[in-house]
Amino acid sequence: MFEVSLISAYSSVETLAAQAKEFDVNNVVICDESRYEQLNGLLQDSDSKVWAGQDSLCSLIKGSETDIVVGAMVGFSGLRPTLAALEAGKTVALANKETLVAAGDIVTRTAKEHGGKIIPVDSEHSAILQCLLGAGGNPIEKIHLTASGGPFLQWSKEQIQRATAAQALKHPNWNMGAKVTIDSASMMNKGFEVMEAKWLFGVEPSRIHVVVHPESLIHSMVEFKDGAIIAQMAQPDMRQPISFALGFPKRLSCGNARVDFAKMGCIHFEEPDTDRFPNLALAYKALEKGGNAPCALNAANEVAVAAFLQNRIGFYDISRINSYCLRNADFIAHPGIEDIFETDSQIAKLANDCID
Repeated sequence: MFEVSLISAYSSVETLAAQAKEFDVNNVVICDESRYEQLNGLLQDSDSKVWAGQDSLCSLIKGSETDIVVGAMVGFSGLRPTLAALEAGKTVALANKETLVAAGDIVTRTAKEHGGKIIPVDSEHSAILQCLLGAGGNPIEKIHLTASGGPFLQWSKEQIQRATAAQALKHPNWNMGAKVTIDSASMMNKGFEVMEAKWLFGVEPSRIHVVVHPESLIHSMVEFKDGAIIAQMAQPDMRQPISFALGFPKRLSCGNARVDFAKMGCIHFEEPDTDRFPNLALAYKALEKGGNAPCALNAANEVAVAAFLQNRIGFYDISRINSYCLRNADFIAHPGIEDIFETDSQIAKLANDCID
């Protein structure tokens, strides 16, 4: 059903080359321009054209042979390619939540103005979309956004204070990249997903309820005005939401394990603890403030998480830096795209100053 016309990475040259060969990809982009010669050498005996830099990536994304763009970049780096795809009227299967966190209004307006479409790949937002497809057009009363609680769900605040990067990377249910896994441990990831849900589904933050569900079998729920709730369930396996986005509106079988209700036993739900996980409350605060505040929070968090992974700061220093940067950001109520890039740059410097 699919042909990969373009593949990109920032610096993972060997993996990029291997995937380009496996899928016989026409265009291959390495965004770290210093690695171009290395990649070109690995692909010199193939039919792939090799490009370097994000400008090349954005230009190629707009090409006529591309129908669906899967945006799975980490952090703020996903914004420009996502906007390029939407400006060209493409369908974007979006796994890069920071794009909507930093510039949700701009991104959604761009999609509307140019006929682009965003299909969420995050398991929670895919679940919400699937619930709405079964709702017959009835409006949302409330979204129940489920959270696993991460590796520190049962830890005391004192234990979390001493947590190492290695411990934070041991997620109980999902196998994810390092940055997303740390965000899950701090519940910043869930805060970003609240922001994402606002822009994807037009629901105000007061009607987006986060509930901790450690088993990660219910991926999210939608409640309607009569009190009825539709939930989407599946094993915690990213192949399901990815295949749903790629095949939409058809469902594709991808060989993932099925839920066995007879063996499932009990499933649990609880309120999130924003004392132990203050990043979630910071996300709601930034979203309530609006403007460039979510962008500032995202920029601070990217720097803080990178520092934590390098063992330069402690776990709760992440939320401390995030809070400081959110308070001290130059607020812009109605930011344009240049304001967003400037905010990201300024807050990254401010966060680094907190660490140094």
